[in-house]
Amino acid sequence: TFYYFIRLCLEKISQQCMLQSRTLSGADAINALRPFYFAVHPDFFGQHPKEREVNENSLKRLNGYLENLQKPGFHSFKPTQLTFYVREREPNSSNVQESFSASGFRAVSFTLHTRDLLSTVLDILNSCSLSTEHIQSLNVSSQPQKEAKPTVNRPIKWDKTYYSFTGFKDPEEELEQAQRVETTLISWLDYNEASAIKKLKKSLPLRKELERLKFELSHQLQLSDIRWQRSWGIAHRCSQLHSLGRLVQQRHEVLKNVKGHTVVFTDRSGMSAAGHVMLGTMDVHHHWTKIFERLPNYYKLQKKLLFLEERISQLLGGIQVIYIEELQPLLTLEEYYEILNSFYNKLCDSRLPFHPRSLRGLQMILESDRYAPSLHEFGHFTIPTVCDPATLQWFIFAKAQEARQNLKRKEEMMITEKELIDTSTEKFSLNRLYKEPSVSSAQMIDCCKRLLEESLPYLQGMHLCVSHFYSVLQDGDLCIPWNWK
Repeated sequence: TFYYFIRLCLEKISQQCMLQSRTLSGADAINALRPFYFAVHPDFFGQHPKEREVNENSLKRLNGYLENLQKPGFHSFKPTQLTFYVREREPNSSNVQESFSASGFRAVSFTLHTRDLLSTVLDILNSCSLSTEHIQSLNVSSQPQKEAKPTVNRPIKWDKTYYSFTGFKDPEEELEQAQRVETTLISWLDYNEASAIKKLKKSLPLRKELERLKFELSHQLQLSDIRWQRSWGIAHRCSQLHSLGRLVQQRHEVLKNVKGHTVVFTDRSGMSAAGHVMLGTMDVHHHWTKIFERLPNYYKLQKKLLFLEERISQLLGGIQVIYIEELQPLLTLEEYYEILNSFYNKLCDSRLPFHPRSLRGLQMILESDRYAPSLHEFGHFTIPTVCDPATLQWFIFAKAQEARQNLKRKEEMMITEKELIDTSTEKFSLNRLYKEPSVSSAQMIDCCKRLLEESLPYLQGMHLCVSHFYSVLQDGDLCIPWNWK
C-alpha cells in the first residue's frame, strides 16, 4: 500500500507540473491586464483627485511586485495589500463586499501573495470582477520539465496524508498562516528602515536644491507660493523648476503678470478655479508663455466669476459659494465659470423662496459629477449642479443646524490636528510629518494620538506620510496607513 500511495503522489505531481508549466512573459502579463489598467488608470479619474492619487500609488506598488516576479531567482515572500478605485460598468452588481460610489466607481482591496505572473494576473482580474477569458488566447509558453529547478517554493499540491507520513510542513498551511499575520507598524518599520534611510540620504542634495530653486523663483517673480498637484519625485520637481527658471531668463517681461499669484505644476496649463496659474508639465515653453500672456484676460474672467458667486449667494439666503482645492476636482477657470453660470440660470428660473441672509455663515461647493446633495464633516454642503431646486431647498433647511455645528467642530479639529502634528514631529524628531489629501482630519488625529503612545526610534530624521497603505517612496519618505496596527 505504501508503494501504491507513492505512485498516486507521483501521478499528481506530473499533472500539477503540466498545469504549472504554463507561464506568462512580462509582455503577456501587460496584455492580460489591459482590462484592469483601463478600469483603474489615473487619467480616467481627473475629476476625483483622492481616488486618482490612491490608484497612482497602488499602481506603483503593483508594478514593483510584477517586476520582482520576473527577476531571476526571486523567492522572497511578502504579501502586498493594494486598494484600487475601479470604474464600474455595471453599478447594479450584487457583490455586497465592494463599496460603490455615486460617481461610477467602486473601491476594491486585495492582497497579492502569488509567486508567478499567471497566478498574479488571474488574482488581480478576479479580485476586480473582471473577465479572465481573454487569457486563454494569449501565447502562453510551455517550459520543459527538465529545466524546472526544484525549490522549496515549488507550486506542487501534495495529498495531506503525505505531510502526516513524512513530517514535512504543508506549504498551504504556512501560506495561510502568513496571510493571517497582519502587518504591524513596528515590524514594517523594522523591515524597511534601512531602505528608507538609504533613499533619504541619496535625496538630501536634491531636496536642498529644490528649496533653493523654489526660494529664488518665488523671490524673483514675487510669487505667493509654488506647488505641485501630484506627488512627483524630488528630481522631477527640480527639473520643472529649472525649466521655469530658463523661461524667466528668456521672457522675463511676460512673467511680470504672475506677480502675487501661486504657480501650480500640474497636468495642463491655464488658470485654476482657485485662481492659481497652472503649468502643464508636458507642455513646452511656448505653451507656458501663452498662459503668462493671457493672464490679464484671466483676471477679468475671475472678476466675473466672483460676481456670479455673489449672485448665487444672494439667491440662496446668503450661503457662501466656495471652491476647496483639496477636495474638489482641479478645474480651469473657464470650466468653473460654466458650472457657476449654469447653476445660476437654474436658480433664476426656479425662484426659490430663501429668506435674505437666513443662511449667512454657511458654505457650499458645486460639483458637476454628483446627483444627490450631501453635508461634509467640515460643515460645507456639496451641491450637484443638476440638483432639483425643491430637493436643494429641503436639504439645506433640514441640515442647516447640523452644518453650523460641523463648521464649529471643523475649527476645533484643525487646531487639534496641527497640535498633534507638531507634538508628534517633536517627539519622534521627524524631519517632516504630513498626510495625503485623501486622509481626513479625523483620521489624522486618530493616527497621531496612537503614534504618541508608542516608542519609535526608527523615525528620527525621517519624512513620514500618513496614507492608506505601507510604502517607501523613491525619495525615502515613509508612508503608513492612518489606521496602522
